[in-house]
Amino acid sequence: MTGPRQGDNSVKNSDDAPTPRLRRALGPGALLLFGLTYLAPVTVFTTYGIVTASTDNHLPAAYIVALVAMLFTAVSYGFMSRAFPSAGSAYTYTQRSFGRHVGFLTGWTLMLDYLFLPMINFLLIGIYLNTQFPAIPGWVFALAALLLVLLFNVLGIALVAKLNVAIVALSVLLVVVFVALGIKELLSNPSAETPGLLAPLLPGSGGLGVIFSGAAVLALSFLGFDAVSTLSEEAKNPRRDIPRAIVLTTLIGGALFIVVSWIGALVAPDYQAFVDLDSAGVDLMAKVGGTLLTSFFVAVYVVGAFGSGLTTQVSVSRIIYSMARDGVFPRFFARLHKRFRTPLGAAIAVSTVSLLALFITLDVAASMISFGALVAFSMVNLSVIRHHLFPKGGRAEAATARDWVVYGIVPLVGFGLTVWLWTSLTQTTFIVGLSWMAVGIVYLAVLTRGFRRQPPALSFTDVVDDRATADPR
Repeated sequence: MTGPRQGDNSVKNSDDAPTPRLRRALGPGALLLFGLTYLAPVTVFTTYGIVTASTDNHLPAAYIVALVAMLFTAVSYGFMSRAFPSAGSAYTYTQRSFGRHVGFLTGWTLMLDYLFLPMINFLLIGIYLNTQFPAIPGWVFALAALLLVLLFNVLGIALVAKLNVAIVALSVLLVVVFVALGIKELLSNPSAETPGLLAPLLPGSGGLGVIFSGAAVLALSFLGFDAVSTLSEEAKNPRRDIPRAIVLTTLIGGALFIVVSWIGALVAPDYQAFVDLDSAGVDLMAKVGGTLLTSFFVAVYVVGAFGSGLTTQVSVSRIIYSMARDGVFPRFFARLHKRFRTPLGAAIAVSTVSLLALFITLDVAASMISFGALVAFSMVNLSVIRHHLFPKGGRAEAATARDWVVYGIVPLVGFGLTVWLWTSLTQTTFIVGLSWMAVGIVYLAVLTRGFRRQPPALSFTDVVDDRATADPR
């Protein structure tokens, strides 16, 4: 979001040349709507089955833990967006606070998220279409979606982006209908198996350990609340409205996830009855609304997943192309299609990684995305402490007691909670995630000739700005 748009304001620089500026037209309501759109209401159904099973039907409790952790991190994002109102990413904040080397590694870890986001959408398309067409293996649908997205990426077509508003509206309608029918089901067909109203909201026999393990995976559901910070240059009052919108987006989105998962836990307490944990949303819809609601749910979910897969792959391809053009990656990734002038090499690379959707499981894919997100969230919390209490060059004046509480204790709690969630992920997730980070360290050493030079400054703004607003994670 650095280029001019129609209706943008412009100012003159020292050479009297016009410098484009984005128009400051977004108020607090528009910013909040943008953030809630990014969170996507149907995200709750993506990991519903696997986290419900891992927490023994205490998914709402896991969402409460995740929400608390994310609120502290959201506050830290607010602090950093106020300090850097024209910036907006974990990489940027880390780079400004700790320098380019640490910033590069944070950005490298975020790349794991960006590479896995298209893949998880193809995986979800295969899972949910297979529930409606069981004779066709899920990998067939996933591969077909992957090839179609690659084709659209090469052609430079972003048709699904125009459907984002409609998809989000249908998603909200779907969630509202589910909650209403779920309440009706509980009132009209009470069951002896239905747990107490508060039981799903509290830790069960497994204790807090399984709740935190579930909450670690649920970090995936909160991806996008930080995207509000990318609109700093278009907000009317960014220093006030951006932090508020980030926190409110997290709070309202988290509350929505808790309500939906709570109704689901009461309606279908026996998660072992789910045909497939990966597609538990289908069983929930069938429980409260029958075949019609199930078909509507699958249609909305699949269309949203395809749109998200398309736009996330376009975004990641663009970033990889830019990095290759600047010499960070091999020149092959900077190859353009001769006719359509689209990043062919980068698109092929992302599609190759996305082929993992044919073999990987949903819980592993979700955990890998959460791995990268939690690392980034941890670094943002630390960035608040470094920037406000221990800035480069030292503070002009001594920190007050309030500063130590606001910029010290609050982000430190957020850091502790995100690290706790991070360490609650599976062993496989750690092996893959830490291996990726190790490759990044080695690559950084090569780029900087043994850390003797400054690494290139990466930019992930395009990824955030172009990611599908209908992301059904």
